[in-house]
Amino acid sequence: MSTTVIGNIGSLVTNDPALGAGPLGLVENAAVVVEDDRIAWVGPTAKAPPADTAFDAQGRALIPGFVDSHSHLVFAGDRTAEFNARMSGRSYSAGGIRTTVAATRAASDAELEANLVRHLDEARRQGTTTFETKSGYGLTVADEARALRIAAAHTEEVTYLGAHIVSPDYAEDPAGYVALVTGEMLAACAPYARWVDVFCEKGAFDGDQARAILTAGAAAGLIPRVHANQLSYGPGVQLAVELGAASADHCTHLTDADVDALAQAADTTVATLLPGAEFSTRAQWPDARRLLEAGATVALSTDCNPGSSYTSSMPFCIALAVRDMGMTPDEAVWSATAGGARALRRTDIGVLTPGARADLALLEAPSHVHLAYRPGVPLVSAVWQRGVRAA
Repeated sequence: MSTTVIGNIGSLVTNDPALGAGPLGLVENAAVVVEDDRIAWVGPTAKAPPADTAFDAQGRALIPGFVDSHSHLVFAGDRTAEFNARMSGRSYSAGGIRTTVAATRAASDAELEANLVRHLDEARRQGTTTFETKSGYGLTVADEARALRIAAAHTEEVTYLGAHIVSPDYAEDPAGYVALVTGEMLAACAPYARWVDVFCEKGAFDGDQARAILTAGAAAGLIPRVHANQLSYGPGVQLAVELGAASADHCTHLTDADVDALAQAADTTVATLLPGAEFSTRAQWPDARRLLEAGATVALSTDCNPGSSYTSSMPFCIALAVRDMGMTPDEAVWSATAGGARALRRTDIGVLTPGARADLALLEAPSHVHLAYRPGVPLVSAVWQRGVRAA
C-alpha cells in the first residue's frame, strides 16, 4: 500500500456537495490523500493525515480528470481537404465518413493502434483520464471487430458502431447492411464492446433501422447509446429515451417534446453535447441552457474524430459550452467530469470522494473557472490516472 497527499490545493472540485460548497462541492485550502489507485481522504490541508509522499499544489486548483464519453479514435487518414472546403462554404453531411472508411480499411493494426495511442496521450496531457471510443470506420465484419479489439486494449469503455453509415459495399442494399450489423458483425464485435451505438440521422439510419440495431445489440448484452438529432430533427432522442439508452449524443435539433423526454429520463439517459462538432462544421449550437433548465442531465465530450470534430481537448469544449451554449463555468466543468461519468453509468470516476478512482488534473490556475476564462491556454499542469502521475 502506498499513500500520497496532495496538499495546499487552492480550490478543489470534488463534485460532491456533501464535501464542500455548491454543486461542485468546492473545498478551499484543501488536500487529497491517494491510497494506491483510490481517493482515501478529502478535506482541509491542515487536517490531512500523514502519507508516504507529499505533493505541494502551491495554491493551484485541482479537479477530477475529465471523462470524455464520446470519441472516434480508431481511424486512419486525414480529412484536411474536407475541412478546408467546409470552411470555404461547403455544408457538412454524413457522407464524408466514407473517406475515413477507405483509409482505415487500408491501414495495418499497428498503424491504427499507434494513431489511437497518440490521440490518447494528447488527451491525457489535457486532463482526460477516462475515454469512450467507438468503431465505425471499418464497416466490414473483420474491420469493425479489429477496431474494437484494438480499442479494448486501452479502455473498458468501448462502443460497437457498425451502424455509423451504410457501408459503401451495401449502398444499393441498406436492408442487407442492417442485417449484417445485427447479425454476423454483431456476433464478432460484441465480445470486445460494452456499448452499441447508431447514427440515427438523414443520410445514415432511420428510426426503424436504428431501433432494430439497438434492440439486437441489447439482446447481445450491449447497452445502447445513440447519435441523435445532430443534423436535423428526428426520432433519435425519443428512441434513446424509449430504449433506456445511457446517452443521446449531439442533441442539436430538439423539439419541446425531445427536451421534455430527456428531462423525464434525467436519471437514465444523459444528453451529451459535443460543441467541437458545431465549431468544426459551423452548425447551430446545442442549447445547453434549455436542457438544464428543463432538468435534463448534461454531459460534455469532444467527439474527437477526423471529420467533424478533430479536437481531443476537453478544456476547449468547456470554453465553447460557456461561450456559445449558455452554460456557466461550474456547469460546464461538472458536465465534463461528473456528467461524462453519468453518460458512462460510472460512479467511480468524475468525482473526488473517498473510494473514487484517483484520477485528477492539476490546473496552472487558482480556480476551475480559468478553463473557460482562458480559452486555448494549456492550463493542465499535472495529471494522475489511477493514482499514478501520468502527465
